[in-house]
Amino acid sequence: MSAQTPEVRSTEQLREKWMKPEVITGSEILLRSLLLEGVECVFGYPGGAVLYIYDAMYGFEDFKHVLTRHEQGAIHAADGYARASGKVGVCIATSGPGATNLVTGIATAYMDSVPLVVITGNVATSLIGTDAFQEADITGITMPITKHSYLVRDVNDLPRIIHEAFHIASTGRQGPVLIDIPKDVSAATTLFQPEDKINLRGYNPRTVPNKLQLDKLARAIEQAERPMILAGGGVIYSGAHEALHEFVNKTGIPITTTLLGLGGFPSGHELWTGMPGMHGTYTSNQGIQQSDLLISIGARFDDRVTGKLAGFAPNAKIAHIDIDPAEIGKNVPTDIPIVGDVKTVLEMLNPLVSYASKADAWRDQISKWKAEYPYRYVDSDTVLKPQWVIEMLNDTTKGEAIVTTDVGQHQMWAAQYYKFNRPRSWITSGGLGTMGFGFPSAIGAQMANPDRLVISINGDGGMQMCSQELAICAINNIPVKIVVINNQVLGMVRQWQELIYDNRYSHIDLAGSPDFVKLAEAYGVKGLRATNKEEARQAWAEAMETPGPVLVEFVVEKGENVYPMVPQGSTIDQMLMGDA
Repeated sequence: MSAQTPEVRSTEQLREKWMKPEVITGSEILLRSLLLEGVECVFGYPGGAVLYIYDAMYGFEDFKHVLTRHEQGAIHAADGYARASGKVGVCIATSGPGATNLVTGIATAYMDSVPLVVITGNVATSLIGTDAFQEADITGITMPITKHSYLVRDVNDLPRIIHEAFHIASTGRQGPVLIDIPKDVSAATTLFQPEDKINLRGYNPRTVPNKLQLDKLARAIEQAERPMILAGGGVIYSGAHEALHEFVNKTGIPITTTLLGLGGFPSGHELWTGMPGMHGTYTSNQGIQQSDLLISIGARFDDRVTGKLAGFAPNAKIAHIDIDPAEIGKNVPTDIPIVGDVKTVLEMLNPLVSYASKADAWRDQISKWKAEYPYRYVDSDTVLKPQWVIEMLNDTTKGEAIVTTDVGQHQMWAAQYYKFNRPRSWITSGGLGTMGFGFPSAIGAQMANPDRLVISINGDGGMQMCSQELAICAINNIPVKIVVINNQVLGMVRQWQELIYDNRYSHIDLAGSPDFVKLAEAYGVKGLRATNKEEARQAWAEAMETPGPVLVEFVVEKGENVYPMVPQGSTIDQMLMGDA
């Protein structure tokens, strides 16, 4: 205790300093308010409309800011920080093009329910609506992709708005909140009075479920002969992984986890069937389709999971647990709707449930499917297979790394072949499918978890969308291990063109891409390359032994496809299993 006392006392002294009532600028109010919300670091890029804010940072040693090389890199890093830590991620950009460069990242976070506070500068209030230099109506542009937004017109409102923004972003169904600050507001002075109360009459997320609905679900479990659990990202966001583990062990119900739900349930558990949907396991998809009770927990029934909606889980009674009432019944008709925080729901449900005793034959069938239809691929000793690379990463890290990915084939192979043991270890763009997300999100994840291994798995296409952030790793010695799965094409587009568009390969050749090793070295990051298994093992071992960031390029077979695959318009049990 005595060894920790000085640190605790120091933090308290800092908070007292930040909370001290004084006449200061809106920019200083912003920085102090962010610190009082517990913000550890902010990712951003300066410009004219936020110069007062950046001037306030000068000499402010308590405030940590990371200068990215593009606004999109800043918001993806903030997103990765939020997903890996469970805290609110924060980024700052200037007006006009700075703000609009954040749009893709805001939409990414909105689709995946990630808590962000996005701060943008704007032209002075007297110029709003005049098409002034670098003016953009960013609150209007982002209205469909933010949980809420503010245009600050009075410096006295800043403490309240910032406090509300963090509350809204981090409660209920989490998501991004935007605060747009005109330049004259950031320059104006007033007496700083920190805000610690919340009074939002129209915003009261429901977290506690209806007890009658819980009883109804418990009775349905007792009667079910083929029950199945579909668990999604809501399990991770609510911190419900332990309660879910208890629920599965008590009921004995097989469980599949969506792309964003990976890590929310241990992959080594005998009742875990893998990922469902377009590139999911045979067992998961058959389990859903043949179930008589499907319990969705924190998942939203997106099209990549359901396939053809008209044929989804045709014989199942549907129970849907979600904090957002708008999701229940939106895509799939629901028999047992349960609105509430997933963790709260499961903690209230667990004492009510017992072992699903009528499902013994079903559990045997699940075990047989798992044994007969695991993920498979045709290995090779002459060319490097991407699936083998992911298996090697998994084996050498024992599934304990934080893994971020870009979007495409490598994303699906990582989801299939890396086995996650704990939550917040898998960071990927699910709903929006954003190329360029993987690498900068790894920077944020590493800053949130400085003592953990972070691996950024990228395709050769997506890596080139935010490769400039290599500078951040080099300058700040952020020890992300950067993997480039290089198949010289836009792999997932090529796969669809092969299977669905009769081999009409249109504009997918990435010939002319840079030498990734030299690119890394140009930024001051160590670069390695592997073209076969022996080189791959050696390069990865060297990367793991090297302190600081390392980029490893794995040159893999160009024509490899992701299997299984459910073609668009098919039900999820109509799977292409591949050559294997």
